[in-house]
Amino acid sequence: MKVLSMTTLLPTTTAGSLPKPSWLARPETLWSPWKLAGEELAAGKRDALRLAVDDQRQAGIHILGDGEQTRQHFVTTFIEHLAGVDFEQRETVRIRDRYDASVPTVVGAVSRPGPVFVDDARFLRAQTDRPIKWTLPGPMTMIDTLYDAHYRSREKLAWEFACILNEEARELEAAGVDIVQFDEPAFNVFFDEANDWGIATLERAAQGLTVETAVHICYGYGIKANTDWKKTLGAEWRQYERTFPNLRGSTIDIISLECQNSRVPMDLIELIRGKKVMVGAIDVATDTIETPEQVAATLRTALRFVDADKLYPATNCGMAPLRRAVATGKLRALAAGADIVRQELAA
Repeated sequence: MKVLSMTTLLPTTTAGSLPKPSWLARPETLWSPWKLAGEELAAGKRDALRLAVDDQRQAGIHILGDGEQTRQHFVTTFIEHLAGVDFEQRETVRIRDRYDASVPTVVGAVSRPGPVFVDDARFLRAQTDRPIKWTLPGPMTMIDTLYDAHYRSREKLAWEFACILNEEARELEAAGVDIVQFDEPAFNVFFDEANDWGIATLERAAQGLTVETAVHICYGYGIKANTDWKKTLGAEWRQYERTFPNLRGSTIDIISLECQNSRVPMDLIELIRGKKVMVGAIDVATDTIETPEQVAATLRTALRFVDADKLYPATNCGMAPLRRAVATGKLRALAAGADIVRQELAA
C-alpha cells in the first residue's frame, strides 16, 4: 500500500462527480447529452476537467478528482468502452431494487479492448501536484446496470468485470493516480451477495495495486428515486452494518460512507475501526449549502469512532445533479468545516 505524500490532517476530497458547465451538457441532469461533438467535444471535456480542478483547488480541497467531467454517467461510460455489451439492444431492469431503467445488454464475453480513462487521468495528473483520486464503478454496481443475456449469472459477470477493472486500475496507477476508488452503492442493497462474493470481486478489482484503494458506498445521488427510497428506510439507516464487518477485514484501504443529514448511526463507523474513512459531511440531496460549523459538527462526531489521522472529510455522494454555484459553495463549506476541526485538534 502506498501512503499519500500528504501531511495535512483531515485531507478533504469529493465522492466523485461535480456539475458540468452549461456549455458542455444540460445542467442538473443525469445522463445529459453532450452539447458538443467531435473535436469540440474532446476539447470541451478537457476544459471542463481543468475547471473542475480549479474549483476544487480554490475551494481548498486537498485530494482532487476530475469531477467525472469526461463521462455522462459513473457506470455506463465505462461500460460503453467494453466489448460484449450491446447498447442498441436494450431491456428494462430494476436498478438497485429502486427504479426501472432501460439498460444495454450483455450479448457475449466481456472484455476491455483498450484503456478507458487512462488518458484523462494523465491529463488530470498534469493539472496539479496535489494527490489525485480516480473513480471507477465497482463490479456489483456494474452488473446491476445491465441486462445479462450471456453469462446469466450475476456472480460470474461480476468476476469478469473485476478482472477488467483491475486492468484499468493498474494503468491508472501507472498514470499517476494516488487513490483508485470503486463505487459500490449496490453494497447498500444486496447484502447477501455483497458478503458472499461482492467484496471478493472488489478485492480482485484492486489486486496488485500499490496506491491506496477506496470503496464508496452511499444512498445515491440526490434524485427523486433515491430520496423517495430513503423515506422508506425508517428512523435509522443501518445498511452499513451488514457489510462493514467484512469490509474491515478486506484489502481495501478506505471506506466512504454517507453521514450528513442522514439517519446513519455514526457509531457504525466503529465496525471499520482501523480503516481510513471518507466521512460524507456534505448532503448532495439539497441545494442548501452547509455552514462550516455544520460540517465541523459532523466531523467531531465521526472522530469518536475513527482516529483523526484516518478521517477524510468528503461529500455524501457525487454532486452532478446540483447547480454549479451550489456545488462550489458546498466544497468551500467542506474545506472550511474541516479547517475548524483541524485547528481544534492542533490546539
